[in-house]
Formats: sequence, structure tokens, C-alpha cells
Amino acid sequence: MKTDMAARTSQDFSSKRHFHWTKKVGNEESEAPTSESILKMIEEEEIKENNDKNPGAAASSQQAVRRKLQAIAISRLRSILTKFGKNRSGLPFGLGPRVVGTLFGYRRGHVHFAFQKEPTSQPAFLIELATPISGLVREMASGLVRIALECDKEKKEEGKNNKAVRLLEEPVWRTYCNGKKCGFATRRECGPKEWDILKAVEKISMGAGVLPAESGSDGAGGEGEIMYMRAKFERIVGSRDSEAFYMMNPDSNGSPELSIYLLRV
Repeated sequence: MKTDMAARTSQDFSSKRHFHWTKKVGNEESEAPTSESILKMIEEEEIKENNDKNPGAAASSQQAVRRKLQAIAISRLRSILTKFGKNRSGLPFGLGPRVVGTLFGYRRGHVHFAFQKEPTSQPAFLIELATPISGLVREMASGLVRIALECDKEKKEEGKNNKAVRLLEEPVWRTYCNGKKCGFATRRECGPKEWDILKAVEKISMGAGVLPAESGSDGAGGEGEIMYMRAKFERIVGSRDSEAFYMMNPDSNGSPELSIYLLRV
């Protein structure tokens, strides 16, 4: 008995030494017939059946089956793309690689900045900077402007459900303009006043100007006129903790005049 076991062991060792063994990794689903194999079987059966009925129609039957399989493949591809598109729409706020950016504020007030997917959509990101809009306008007139918004990562605590906050949902940001610290920026909800301003410039794709003062505002003691700048921005997502928005120049020459960086450190 021991001699037989030793012989079998030596045979197994010899076979393992002379053959390349591969380990199959899979599950029951991988062992089941795939849709491709089923389609191939259908094709072979239909071609065989047509050849038996009419041997001279072999070529035409093959073409008909190929057309049928192509239609099936196109249908499957469309369903996959539709499903992929639905998943894409579930991304944070549905923002794509191109967004509409609007910088606005009362002449004696602070800078507000809004990003929208479309000119008619609600802002996905609306913040108020501590910087006066008159100061930012002077900064932009002198050259390129780089605004960096920085926030801290929330520390994870053991035993608590630490749900990650989306970058565009962070409430408070440290603000830097061309490397100079400019106080803090605060995320805002789009109220009636902000929405009225965005609706007023809805048809403007790119440009800057002044909206008239609201009725009842005297322009001296009141909030007065509203300054705005509107353009399309290219959105680059570096990671879940970093995004950048670059103002797109219509002539595609030179560097963007305004860039905004969101960083979570």
C-alpha cells in the first residue's frame, strides 16, 4: 500500500515538473455559458439548418445570421452606454468637463462665485469670498488671477460613521489670491437674490458688465449696482480632494485670465 502511494506521489511530482499548471480563478457565473458562446451556437445551428434545406443558399444564410448578430450586438452596446450614462449622471452634482462660471457682487460688497452645469441650472457650487469685488476687479485688470480655495480634511474618529463630504460641499475655505491670503470663503445656498442675478445674465455666454441697482436702492447708502463677469470654464478633476477650473479664452491664445483651484489638505 505504501509502495503504491509512493509511486503515485512520484508520478504526480513528475507530471507537475514537466507540465505548466495554471490555477483557474472564477465562480459559478464564469463557468456558465456566456452570451457570446450562446450567439455562436445559434449562428452555427441556423447555418447548418439552412444548408440542409437549401445547400445553394449557404452564403446568403451566413450574411443574414451575421446581420442578426450585429443587430443584437448594437442593441447590447446601446444598453451598456445607456447604463453608463445613467451612472455618469450620478457623479457629484452632475458637473461635466465644461461649466458656466459667474463672478458677481454688489459694487461695495463681497465677491460671489457660482458654477453651473448649464446656464439654466441651479448652481452646483456657490461661495462668497471675503474679498471686495472692486479689489478683485483691479487685480484682474493688472494681469492673470489665480484663486486657491483650501480646506481641511475631516479627521476620522473610531466608532463613528465618517461619511465623506464631497469637495464641492465643503462649507468653509481659506482663500489665496495670487499667493496672498485673503481671508475665508463660505459656501452659500442659492437664494432668491442670487438666483435673480443668475437669471439676469442667463443669456450671456461670456462677458462682463454692470446690472442696474435694485428698485429702492439709491446706489449710495444701498447696495447699489451689481458687477458681474461670466465665462465658460474647463473643469479638471485631479482627485476627490482636488479640482481646478480654468476660464476658457474664446481665441484659445495665452493662459487663462482666471483660474480657481479647490484643494482639501
